[in-house]
Amino acid sequence: MGKKSSVQNTNESGNLVRQVLEVFQQNPFSSFNYKQVSARLGMNERAGRDMVRLVVERLFMAKDLVQSKRGKYQINTQSEKFQKENSREVSGRVDMKQTGKAYIITEDGSGDVFIAAENTHHALHGDTVRVSLFPIRKGHKREGQIVEIIKRRKLQFVGIIEVSKNFAFLIPDNPSVPVELLIQKPDLNGARNGEKVIAVITEWPDHAKNPFGKVIQVLGKPGDNQVEMKAILAEYDFPLSFSKKAEVEAEKIPDGIPAEEIGKRRDFRNIFTITIDPEDAKDFDDAVSLKKLPGNHWEVGVHIADVSYYVRKGSEIDKEAFERGTSIYMVHKTIPMLPERLSNQLCSLQPDKDRLCFSAVFEFDENGKVVKDWFGKTIIHSCRRFSYEEVQAVIEAGKGEYAEEIGVLNGIALKLREERFKKGAFNFETQEVRFRLDENGRPLSIYIREMKDANKLIEDFMLLANRKVAEWVGKQKPDVQPKTFVYRVHDKPNPEKLEIFTQLVERLGFSIKLSTQKSMAHSFNQLFHDIKGTGAENMVESVAIRTMAKAFYTTKNIGHYGLAFGYYTHFTSPIRRYPDLIVHRLFQDYLLGMPSVPAAEYEMQCEHASDMEKRAADAERASVKYKQAEYMLDKIGQEFDAQISGVSKWGLFAEIIGTKCEGMIKLRDLDDDYYYLDEENFRVIGQRHGNVYKLGDKVKIRVQKIDLSKKQMDYMLL
Repeated sequence: MGKKSSVQNTNESGNLVRQVLEVFQQNPFSSFNYKQVSARLGMNERAGRDMVRLVVERLFMAKDLVQSKRGKYQINTQSEKFQKENSREVSGRVDMKQTGKAYIITEDGSGDVFIAAENTHHALHGDTVRVSLFPIRKGHKREGQIVEIIKRRKLQFVGIIEVSKNFAFLIPDNPSVPVELLIQKPDLNGARNGEKVIAVITEWPDHAKNPFGKVIQVLGKPGDNQVEMKAILAEYDFPLSFSKKAEVEAEKIPDGIPAEEIGKRRDFRNIFTITIDPEDAKDFDDAVSLKKLPGNHWEVGVHIADVSYYVRKGSEIDKEAFERGTSIYMVHKTIPMLPERLSNQLCSLQPDKDRLCFSAVFEFDENGKVVKDWFGKTIIHSCRRFSYEEVQAVIEAGKGEYAEEIGVLNGIALKLREERFKKGAFNFETQEVRFRLDENGRPLSIYIREMKDANKLIEDFMLLANRKVAEWVGKQKPDVQPKTFVYRVHDKPNPEKLEIFTQLVERLGFSIKLSTQKSMAHSFNQLFHDIKGTGAENMVESVAIRTMAKAFYTTKNIGHYGLAFGYYTHFTSPIRRYPDLIVHRLFQDYLLGMPSVPAAEYEMQCEHASDMEKRAADAERASVKYKQAEYMLDKIGQEFDAQISGVSKWGLFAEIIGTKCEGMIKLRDLDDDYYYLDEENFRVIGQRHGNVYKLGDKVKIRVQKIDLSKKQMDYMLL
């Protein structure tokens, strides 16, 4: 009995040494006395504290700890044991939380690493960092400390200036930035208390809690439409204007098209050609032509603005277009990738004007199959600019201006669409929030724009052109060396996410077949059809989109899973997407028989383009959220029908039906019970009475609070 007790005591002593050491290892920059260590281990009685004191002293004697000041110790990062246990390092991107803690999304895909707030080493959201991993603790996520900031994600910060007697602070708009910038009076650049500004970090001393900064631009009074939209652009590091050099370069481009250039191109000016775009569009970068051929065949031309003719590689315009990566579609206006002289004039396929294009021309048989294709430089003359609404009216009525031609185009598009879905394409039909604004940019109303046949008509021909261009370059003979190209790829969905989604729809009474891509796509598309108009529609589609992988640009082709295409690129929008401009240049060279280009340079450009695309999407979403909050500002106290669109440990997200204005119902405000999160089933449950609120439920809400600066809406459940 005594022997067993002795072994047990030895084990307990060894466990305590490990536990004490872990406290110091998990907090390598912090100092603790034995009482603080005891408190962290929950050993608050005197006997327990005495044991901890002895262990701390033993670790100090063994040089595992060093004394920082009298009675306080910290881990000896120079000890052989610490170096050995912490030798493993990873790199990744910081996902910072409002509390100051962070998760590192690793570059090697080995999983997230948790970083406590005191171990972030002045890193901020989005930074690329090097992380030293802590020894793995049983039952815990991987943890570590940031030891180096490899690359800052953000260089400028947007927020409100608070001026005190001797200095000022910038309070960042972005909740993912958990620190305020300390700004000396001489660095205010004329900014006054309460104004919205852009500032940069100038210095961040190792032991300083706050970085030092300076104001580089005063935006103006918070709440003003122009100020807020500029603030969103600056927050995502988009420039607010073009450089003088780029503007001058654009103005110098002549209006006319030289006869010599026209002579090099295939002439489509006498063939029926139209553009179909949103009502408020300013740049028209694609047009379609139609021509009757013998044998009941039709020739359809997909004509894309020849931006590469005007924007030469390495020019000032080209450099700025590359940096921007894309046009940004804010609620109040488009922020173009190219100066307006190009995007709205010379490159825009306006009606009744000769325009230079890069075209993909297809001959269709009577069954809507492509029997011949041609690619090359052209000149066109659009005879009519249609809006989607005008074309939709013609399709639905079967009569109107150019009804016969539009009917033929729509018939071919329907066959292309049917073939695509038959081969396993997914039919995601997302709803788009649109606003009617007054002259000052304030929202008067919100409406939802849905994809109709007119939108799909254009989309189907653009998808065809993108696919056929990619196939021409990528589908080489086995003995031919593949050429470097920019592909738009989409990987298979993550199996774990797919399993969670499958469980969700099964609980709603539906099923998903996962055996093949075709069966899965058919199941998804059938599901979208079956839930149309039900309370679960928006929720299921949004979860389905999150389940799928994100599309991106790369030189390494893996196909496009969502479209069921083996080869796919972006060729059809060079006015507003830089990858399309790269594709035009490469494709033209390859058509002329030029050799392949080095892949490494273009892969870097692809990574930059994918990053800028994500930033633009985030900025666009932020502008929509801001306008929705602004629209709801005078509706505090009013009641609306809504739908639960998300659940979290903090509360329920509810989306107002008809406007998609999403706000939070905090769980602490549900005072009829104590509610807990059932994450797997996307619901919260009342502990005493068993009331359940789940994704997709219809609810009645009252608007409680609107925080315009944070773009947040708080609702009360009725």
